[in-house]
Amino acid sequence: MAGITLRSVIKSFGGNRILHGVSLDVAAGEFVALVGPSGCGKTTLMRIVAGIEQADAGSLHINGREASALRPGERDVAMVFQSYALYPHLTVAENIAVPLAMRRLNAWQRLPVLGGTLPGTRGVRGGIAAEVRSAAEALGLGALLERRPAQLSGGQRQRVALARAIVRRPAAFLMDEPLSNLDASLRVQTRREIVDIHRRAGAATLYVTHDQSEALTMADRVAVMQGGQILQVAAPRDIYADPQDLRVATFIGSPRINLLQAEAGADGVLRVGGVATALRTAARGRLTLGIRPEDLSLAPQGIPACVEAVEFLGESLLLHLRRDGTGLVLRLSPDMAGRVPAIGTEVRLEFAPQRGLVFGSDGARVKAALVARAEPVLV
Repeated sequence: MAGITLRSVIKSFGGNRILHGVSLDVAAGEFVALVGPSGCGKTTLMRIVAGIEQADAGSLHINGREASALRPGERDVAMVFQSYALYPHLTVAENIAVPLAMRRLNAWQRLPVLGGTLPGTRGVRGGIAAEVRSAAEALGLGALLERRPAQLSGGQRQRVALARAIVRRPAAFLMDEPLSNLDASLRVQTRREIVDIHRRAGAATLYVTHDQSEALTMADRVAVMQGGQILQVAAPRDIYADPQDLRVATFIGSPRINLLQAEAGADGVLRVGGVATALRTAARGRLTLGIRPEDLSLAPQGIPACVEAVEFLGESLLLHLRRDGTGLVLRLSPDMAGRVPAIGTEVRLEFAPQRGLVFGSDGARVKAALVARAEPVLV
């Protein structure tokens, strides 16, 4: 397939295995975010795609051709790093033009004075200048082309790095946490710009980040990686609402998902603290029930918990609770601010059973169905 295809990629440094047979597809025109904690192997995987590192085993195809043995310059990929990697002595226009000049001009034509007098140089440089201006205008850099990096803000420097990548029109974009050095407001703005660039360019984009909000808001699909393995690849909504592994459920979501120890008896009914829920499963024994903060609610009867703290966030209200040594978080509407139970108060909780996530002792998702029962249930 066109785009990026990784199959069973293994990589070790010394005796330490970093990647454990990773497979991933990024189709042409698709934006895939690779998200995971620091040290999980996501940057190593990207460096293998770029050709900076070589895999110990496995295969890599870029735009339909085997690329494992190709040099970085032959892979037709553009990489944007966490650091801007700009040449401080060059102007913005000259920095953006570097990849085009290296491709289209020979060593003699690139000479500062003599190169301009050689046959054909003027026409090539004119074409490069037009493409540079077009890329710069797309990122709001049109008025800054004559400045040098030291005269730019951090956000402007990152845009120059992005412009230098898109001007190449590569088969694939590789972005390694390009927004981590930006402040919060500029990060939100640049997210939109990167997605817009991706849509207009139509190239496969692999975006590495540890920030789940970036992954969920920008990507067509999200690949969650931990311990050198990809745990799940799915659309952002499915990664959040339908995680297939407990590690995915706990990593994705802020505040993180609530986890309650549960048990399914011979009848398959899931019970929390001896209270029957409206869920039944084919699994038996000890299980884990995951409930997102927005799926918990206060109720006259249900799971008992003690209020520990209250956080007002403007758009929502977080109630921090404790049950049998386990911390829980309940998300409420901000209009509840005047009716929040006092700290130290015992409250009762219920949850939306159709949104409950059940996991086995191995962390794998367990199927659960709604049941109707005569006895009181926790719903």
